[in-house]
Amino acid sequence: MSAPDPQLALARYRAHAAGYDASAARTMPLRRRTIAKLALQPGETVLDVACGTGLSLPLLREAVGEDGRIVGVELSPDMLALARARCAREGWRNVTLIEGACEAAAIPGPVDAVLFNYTHDVLRSPAALARILAATRPGARVAVAGMKLAPWWLAPVNVLVRAQARPYMTTLEGLRSPWDLLEGHLASFARESVLFGTGYIGWGRVR
Repeated sequence: MSAPDPQLALARYRAHAAGYDASAARTMPLRRRTIAKLALQPGETVLDVACGTGLSLPLLREAVGEDGRIVGVELSPDMLALARARCAREGWRNVTLIEGACEAAAIPGPVDAVLFNYTHDVLRSPAALARILAATRPGARVAVAGMKLAPWWLAPVNVLVRAQARPYMTTLEGLRSPWDLLEGHLASFARESVLFGTGYIGWGRVR
């Protein structure tokens, strides 16, 4: 299986950017559940990995408040332009948005919590995970959600899972357990299957 391809991701998300919010509407309840697993407190700093158009920003900002801080990292300039516009429209001054690959991003830490919401390519990059987790405090909370292959007894469903995943992922490597590289960095990790076994939520703490 191939590694994530940043250039392909740039091309795909250039095409997806304008319609991304509408396409992500069906998973908003799952996004809310995942963010709730971070148990954010007012005044904390949270990192939104592959923040896209900024759909998570209002939820994160509501949790950390005016005195908290949100850092978003996003590879796609087209997606990030929409996130910047969202921040400008809302007048948010405590959101820092960084354009670039997570493998090389200068993430201002330390952060108290990290959100990985539908970030499969990042989760399959050891270099990206090392860079992200180097910016965390010891014991920082982590929450992760995304697509995964269904259990073996639902194997026919995986044809559909792969078809749905291909437009948004540049590699399907690790799709059976997308969290396993991340889990290796954590002192504790729990997860649950969602969407009839084709999705997951995980949460834990950094060592």
